[in-house]
Amino acid sequence: MKLYIAEKPSLGRAIADALPKPQKKQDGFIEASDGSIVSWCIGHLLEQAEPDDYDPKYKKWLQQDLPIVPTDWQFKAKPKTKKQLGVLKKLIKKAGTIVHAGDPDREGQLLVDEVLQFVGLSERQKQNTQRLLISDLNIQAVKKALSQQQPNQNFVPLSVSALARARADWLFGMNLTRAYTLAGQKSGFQGVLSVGRVQTPVLGLVVRRDAEIADFVSKPFYEVFASLETDDKSNFSAKWQPSEACEPYMDEEKRVLLKALAENVATRIKGQVGEVIEIEKKPKKQTAPLPYNLSALQIDASKAFGMSAKQVLDICQGLYEKHKLITYPRSDNRYLPMGHYKERESVVAAMVNNNGCEQSKVDAANLSLKSKCWNDKKVAAHHAIIPTSKKLKSAQLGYQEQQIYGLISRQYLAQFYPAFSYDETKAEIMIAGGLFIAKAKQVNEIGFKVLFGKASDDEDNLSTYLPPLVKGQRLHCHDAKIQEKHTQPPQYYTDATLLAAMTGISRYVQNKDIKKILKETDGLGTEATRAGIIELLFTRGFLTRNAKQIRSTELGQAMITMLPESLTLPDRTALWELNLAQIANKECTYQMFMAPLLSQLGEFVDSAMVAYNPDLKRLSKPRTFKRRGKKRTKAKS
Repeated sequence: MKLYIAEKPSLGRAIADALPKPQKKQDGFIEASDGSIVSWCIGHLLEQAEPDDYDPKYKKWLQQDLPIVPTDWQFKAKPKTKKQLGVLKKLIKKAGTIVHAGDPDREGQLLVDEVLQFVGLSERQKQNTQRLLISDLNIQAVKKALSQQQPNQNFVPLSVSALARARADWLFGMNLTRAYTLAGQKSGFQGVLSVGRVQTPVLGLVVRRDAEIADFVSKPFYEVFASLETDDKSNFSAKWQPSEACEPYMDEEKRVLLKALAENVATRIKGQVGEVIEIEKKPKKQTAPLPYNLSALQIDASKAFGMSAKQVLDICQGLYEKHKLITYPRSDNRYLPMGHYKERESVVAAMVNNNGCEQSKVDAANLSLKSKCWNDKKVAAHHAIIPTSKKLKSAQLGYQEQQIYGLISRQYLAQFYPAFSYDETKAEIMIAGGLFIAKAKQVNEIGFKVLFGKASDDEDNLSTYLPPLVKGQRLHCHDAKIQEKHTQPPQYYTDATLLAAMTGISRYVQNKDIKKILKETDGLGTEATRAGIIELLFTRGFLTRNAKQIRSTELGQAMITMLPESLTLPDRTALWELNLAQIANKECTYQMFMAPLLSQLGEFVDSAMVAYNPDLKRLSKPRTFKRRGKKRTKAKS
């Protein structure tokens, strides 16, 4: 008997649809006419054992018991899905061949692998277990995937990577939450102070940003613009570029802070002759943005519609599982397999049918174009999120579903539009010993930007005027203007900017060596977990919303103040993500990852023993606080 184990029931039904009919629907599985059986998990059927599962004494939170480090790690059945685990146990024992059909990522790999390990496979079953990778629930895509199965053994490193991540999260989350909750009690706080390898650095980002804004003092700075005229009376302006001699009067961003200096420059150049000392004209192109991965989609949806990261993820899951209108949504990849290119006509036809885009936009596209997104070498377990060829018949999408489907459709269609092309001209002009620069941008072809409308055009994309100039040309400076501006504080985080910070975390990493490594491989959390991490911080009272703004609460600020700085910075967890990727790529071992982690854990537990923050006393939670003997200890990242 061949047994397919899907990650969730919707995927199981999609697999069954591609198998021979007629079929029998049983309790927890579907039987095809060829004897094969499709069953499923319901997300994780197993979870990490709690500390008191290892030893009852750990029910009580005591400093002397920390750190708790299991020598023989255990999983246990989740109570709500115990019945389905029982179904799978019976089926696995009977199966001759098992097909692992977890989602195509490290978590999906572990999710089914942990069930197989928990139940126990014979050596023959282990050797025969296959891996089925499905990222599109349409029947043709599923049938294609069924014909391209691989040995599950090939994916062991991916599973080990996920297991290492889960255990690292447990060790840090469980131990440090207990350690700092106990420290909080010494400070007078009667509540749980949750610590996690991802959530705490994310909270640190917000707390530090809020502090920057609170401490910010605006300063005026000054820019000088020369009003210039050619012999044929064409007018334009050029901006003064302060020289090194002006540095004592500038800030670190080269802005002039002394008004008298700007006034002196303006007075000196007025009525003077300028000379064009350099003229440069460059043709430039900007190609369409790649199709979405989850974070890029969440960022754009937050900007366009004010949606939270979790809202976008939930909507995408519905579009994928219920409607089958998009491919696998929890993807971190923005490229497509070459094989998808031949499906473009049916995909865009479905987009029009499903109101993802207008027919006129498709008519203006050139489906013979092939953008850089089609690249087999850059596609790993996932590919970009794109529409499928499924056409809705009667059921209509909800308003927000339609908004997200429209974004995904537009991004896909953009791959068949020409580049945005323009000429960029830069003129360097010397006036009374001072250097001035004038720039202009002349659009040649709007290209893919026609899909994005005016909202996508910033001032850098608009055509600006500059008359024809040649090197050595003389100009008349008939006026000079000073613009007083003021330095602005950084902006409060929003869902869009916080997600962007989490995906581009190297910008916030202090260690130069790590920063260099993480330029291309960075990320706080994963595509699948970032939305949940942000929501978790709201649930735990560390963050709050003010319209679109995300701000830290007093509790969140007090928490970060009490923790060692290194726990609140992204350096460590970003490096962990790199190491986990290396495990998946066979470049690092489980032991190489865990050994230094355990050493660091002990140091952090020791530091918690002396941690104290008197501000926590007045922030103590009301009577609804659950006693520490209850299971509040589940580790989350």
